[in-house]
Formats: sequence, C-alpha cells, structure tokens
Amino acid sequence: MTLQVLVVGAGPVGMTMAAELARYGVSVRLIDKAAARTDKSKALVVWSRTLELLDRAGCAESFVAAGRKVEAANIIAGEKRIGRVVLGGVDSPYPYALMLPQSETERLLEAHLARLGIQVERRTELLGFTTAEGALTAFERGVTATLRRADGSEEKIEADWLIGCDGAHSTVRHALGLPFLGNTLQTDWVLADIHLTGLPVPESELALYWHQDGMLAVFPISPGRCRVIADIGASEGAHPADPTLEQVQAIVDRRGPGGVRVSEPIWLSAFRINERKVADYRAGSVFLAGDAAHVHSPAGGQGMNTGMQDAFNLAWKLALVCRDACGAERLLDSYSAERSAVGAQVMADAGHLTSLAVIRNHTAQALRNFAAGVLFGLGPVRRRMAEALTEVSIGYPHSPLNGPARHAEPAPGDRVRPIAGQAPLGAGNTPLFTLFSAPGAAADMLLHDYSDLLEPAPQPPFAKDAMWLVRPDGYVAAVAKADDPACIADFFDSLSS
Repeated sequence: MTLQVLVVGAGPVGMTMAAELARYGVSVRLIDKAAARTDKSKALVVWSRTLELLDRAGCAESFVAAGRKVEAANIIAGEKRIGRVVLGGVDSPYPYALMLPQSETERLLEAHLARLGIQVERRTELLGFTTAEGALTAFERGVTATLRRADGSEEKIEADWLIGCDGAHSTVRHALGLPFLGNTLQTDWVLADIHLTGLPVPESELALYWHQDGMLAVFPISPGRCRVIADIGASEGAHPADPTLEQVQAIVDRRGPGGVRVSEPIWLSAFRINERKVADYRAGSVFLAGDAAHVHSPAGGQGMNTGMQDAFNLAWKLALVCRDACGAERLLDSYSAERSAVGAQVMADAGHLTSLAVIRNHTAQALRNFAAGVLFGLGPVRRRMAEALTEVSIGYPHSPLNGPARHAEPAPGDRVRPIAGQAPLGAGNTPLFTLFSAPGAAADMLLHDYSDLLEPAPQPPFAKDAMWLVRPDGYVAAVAKADDPACIADFFDSLSS
C-alpha cells in the first residue's frame, strides 16, 4: 500500500502533525535526521489555544501535569510596574501560560505518538524528492522521496503527500525553491536558563523589565529555575559569543530590581532574531509547517504554538482527503490561506513587541513608558492582550473555506469556546463536523444526508433562530437560519467539488 503521508522533522510541529494524522487513521511515517529529541528547553510556553487543541487529541492532561502554570505578566520600568496582564480571565478551560521546556513537550508528544503506534524514525535524512510529474511544484498528487539512514543505506519511497516540518533551514523548503522572505534584526541577544533567587515577582508570573540599557525578561520554568533573556546592543560582525554566568549576573544587576542572584547555569546562549516567512504553505502535494514556513521574534512565545496549530489545521483536512470524504483542492488550499494570515499577524505582533523593548533613545523610552501605562490602565486593552497572548483570539474570518453567514454570532471563522468538563469538539478517530441546531426536520435531514461528515448528534444552538456548522478544529464553518438547512448542505457539497 502506498504511504499516504511522509512527515519530515520530528520536533513539536512534526510530532503533532504525525500524531493527528495517525489519530485519524492516516498511514504516516515521521523521520528526523537527529539521533534523539532535543535536550534543550528552547520553546518554553504552551498557550491556552494549543492546550485546547491538545485536549481534542487526548493528551492535554499530561501536559498540564508536567508544566507550571503562569497566571500573569508584568512590565516594570524602574521601580514602577506600568503594565500587568492577568490571564485568569481568558475564556478557556486553560486560562494560563503553561511553562514547559521544549524537551518535555517533545517527550510527551513522543509518548503520545507511541500510544498511536507511531515511532519516530531517527537518524533518517530526506535527500530529495520529486512529485508525480517530476516537477517539484506540480499539483498532481504523489511524491517520490529518497531517504538515507545512519548506515548510509538509501530507501526510495512513494507517498501521496509530503509535509516539511523540518525547521528554519528546511530541506523541503529549499528543494521547492520557495523564497524565505524577511530579514535578520540587527540586535544581539542573550538567553540563560539558570537558577535564580531574590526576584520580588511571584514565581507564578512573568516579569519584563524596561531599562534604559535595554530589556530584561524573566520567565519561571520550575521552582528556583528561570529563563532570562536580554538584548545586548546592535549586531556587529560575527555571531556573538555565548555569555558567561558572570555576564548574565551583571545584566540582571544593572536592569533588574536588585538583590537577584543567578547560579547553576543549565543553558547559556547568544542569538539573533530572524523574521522570515514563505508566501504559500502549499506546493501541490507538498506542505510546509512551523519554522519551515515562518520564523519570528520570540517575543510573546508564539513560535512553537503557531507551528503546532499549523499541524492541527492541516491534519483534519488532509485526513478527510485521504479517506476520499472531500475533494482536495478547496479544502487543502484553505490551509495556506488560513495559516499564512496567522503567521503574518504573529510575525507583526512579535516584531512590534521587540521594537518597543529595544528602544534606546531616552526620550522615546519615556514616551513608551507613559503610553504603556495609560494603555494598560484600560480594561479592554488588558483583555485583548491576554486573548492575543493565549491565542484564543485566533480565527479565520477571511478563510476561503467559510460558508454562508446569517448575521449571527459566532460567525464563520470564529473559535467555539470549549466547555470545561465536556468532551471537546473534534475528539475521536474521525474528523467530523458538529451541527449546533435545535432538534427537528432540518437537523435530521443534514444528519442523514451527511452522516459521513457530521457527528451523529447535534449540539444545542447558540440562538434559537439559527444553526451552526463547526469544523473538526473547533472553528465555525457556516451559519444558517434554523429552517434553511440548504445553506449547510451547499457548504458540504462545495467541499466535494
């Protein structure tokens, strides 16, 4: 039997992609040229929306048990707190930031994969691939890929689809010849995962210090252990050397609140920020996800989450196509349209946060601090910031997949809030839509005619005069009048074209 999907890259994005496909019964192989999963903390936070989607997959509980909940973020200038965002009011079963080193995220995802019968094929490298007609960007289904194992042996395999989750230096993206548009920011940064004592901010909160010399950010990881990030000036020449513990202590002394001691370094690193993105996440039978498609500033901690949500978005669509329940083009083209827009917004937001943090001019710093104090004094601003950070505000209002809207909320593209204690939408082994409708002839007709695409029982509607169709990933697909099931039927019929 021809393999349905080959996933290249077994970081958090690739493992999420393979797990979701396997959950839906798609035959999948997951390869990575590395000998083992990362032992570094790297991406540190799992946000609320990602946890909601992990709950659909059946593994959010293990993540929450392994992580540390952070409930607020503070911006401090001098001795004054000028901004505070509390996450507890976010409308989600997971109203917090879950601090979890990437090494732990990968461990949990690998265990989840094992339960689904999938093993990462490590020390296995993608050498190259061609599509059905030989041209890398052909739109005929199917790829032929050449793999090389650690012993030098090569294997040629055929797959219906190839997904590149292989990071910022993606082999898949390079083979496609897709431009990775953007730039490298001309500021050097240091990162230190260390033990830290004496910080006056509670260990359940983030602290961002705006100092005249630059930014200092402190993220709690576990009791006594934190991540410190700071900018160290304009880039000059070669890549900066990794900092020493003494250099980190000096930055903390200068920019922090005083009395803070760092010790027992676990990871010390210097880095520069790249902001780059491909224009299209799909090229025929080949897709890109995660850092292979977009990289940006770590401000806000959105990178890994955005990539994992790429995977959740694509997997259910590809699964429907793999079991011939829907036509391929409209459904699969919506992946790039939806996720590229999200990637562009995340890149812009992270870039703005970074630009604010690295302001050097004293007058500009004073204006920034004043403006931030005013804005963070407004409840709606704090609420929008919390929703943006936790990513519950992500939606697809302009998706080409959106069906009709009958002037009712939630609208097509909106997220449907999961209810704590209730089975999440999209759980189970088949990607099915959910109908939110009052019982009656209209609902019965849809459930009968589209039984292969709909959950067998409808959910109560959000309002009496309308019905809602919700996608397997929990976003509204279409809204119709309660007595007009033809609108929903037309949406389903359009997926088959």
